[in-house]
Amino acid sequence: MDDDTSDEAFTELRSRNLGGWGVAQIAVGTGLAVYAMWVGILQPGFRKVPLRLQVPYIPASKAQVQNVMTLLRGRKGDLVDLGSGDGRIVLEAYRHGFSPAVGYELNPWLVRLARFHAWRAGHHGKVSYRREDLWKVDLTKCKNITVFLAPSVDKLKAELSDDALVVAGRFPLPDWSPCRVEGRGVDRAWAYNIQEQRTHTRQRDNSVVATGSDADNKVIPENIS
Repeated sequence: MDDDTSDEAFTELRSRNLGGWGVAQIAVGTGLAVYAMWVGILQPGFRKVPLRLQVPYIPASKAQVQNVMTLLRGRKGDLVDLGSGDGRIVLEAYRHGFSPAVGYELNPWLVRLARFHAWRAGHHGKVSYRREDLWKVDLTKCKNITVFLAPSVDKLKAELSDDALVVAGRFPLPDWSPCRVEGRGVDRAWAYNIQEQRTHTRQRDNSVVATGSDADNKVIPENIS
């Protein structure tokens, strides 16, 4: 088909009244395409994730990646990205000198996509993407952790060492106090010092215990009639 014929075909299609059946066909076709994307790319990563933590996969923006790197400035050593998606955080961390840089992702299609991005960037074999359950990843030796959805705040607190730093993007960690915040709106990122979090937790627990003790020791005056 030459260009003139193609233009005529598109002109005829635009001017044609599709009618109810034509609209329905387009709607069904679009729905099937969206469903295929969900089943093939998004759904596999949701199977082992609790319902309250399930959010659609949304790639990090350039601003988000930059904000994360800004909060990691001055740090060195390894970096682990929990829920690494298409791998862009891991790649950028490697470019900033973090090594080893490892991404953990449950969705097999996103793991393949991340490895392709690493190969295209010329960093194949220099970064690592692993398909593993985030709840089962051993974090005891990790010093720099990035996460756009925490697998468990309790897990981070229990396994990470005092000198570890957690950087959360898009979603702040519940009940934690950040030591630094970078960016605005959906591009915002929060940095959490593990040692400070443990100190805050101890202080809060001691305060609760003290309040409870004061309540138990409070003398209620008798009603004398």
